[in-house]
Amino acid sequence: MAVVEKGISIHFPADYDAQGEFETPSRGYLAEVDIDVDGLRYRLFFIDPIRLEQELKSNVESGRCYFAEPNLIVLPKVSTEVIKKAVDGLARDGIFQHLKNFA
Repeated sequence: MAVVEKGISIHFPADYDAQGEFETPSRGYLAEVDIDVDGLRYRLFFIDPIRLEQELKSNVESGRCYFAEPNLIVLPKVSTEVIKKAVDGLARDGIFQHLKNFA
């Protein structure tokens, strides 16, 4: 599913259908969301604080003292609407420009 918001294309994973959209807030994360901004594509990983805490705890218990994902974005709730709002805010705040400068 692709969504265009204010000149920014959001490409959700290929299997992100109505069922996936329904289940995502319960899972607390969504990986492999591609964002097209000014001809450049960025892959983002969205997670909520509860899932982030669970992942970190699991990693620590297995001997890894961190949790990391490329371009990790923490949201209060992971849903299509919140992702759209976050992407708009990230663009407005210049985050994609910052990522481009360090690519």
